[in-house]
Amino acid sequence: MNDILQRLTETLESRKGAVADSSYVAKLYSKGDDAILKKVIEEAGEVLLAAKDGDKQHLTYEVADLWFHSMVLLAHKGLSANDVLNELARREGVSGITEKESRGER
Repeated sequence: MNDILQRLTETLESRKGAVADSSYVAKLYSKGDDAILKKVIEEAGEVLLAAKDGDKQHLTYEVADLWFHSMVLLAHKGLSANDVLNELARREGVSGITEKESRGER
């Protein structure tokens, strides 16, 4: 499962130096934070609507879009899926309540 995340990370990195008209991701990068953030918000909304519809295939499709655009955001900010996976590994076995309290949340 990690292979696809690694390949996607490499592709996203390669698009950073590309001409904006050469790919969708290069175009998003050229537009900057606001355009990328707008796509993440849009995709999150579509995930919510798909979840309410009850169509598992549609939900899977929309979550894939959300993950993809989240990975674009991560790459734009100098991060990757591995950073998120490492954070999830750090949290493994820790109560959600305990983890939130460690960040000062309730």
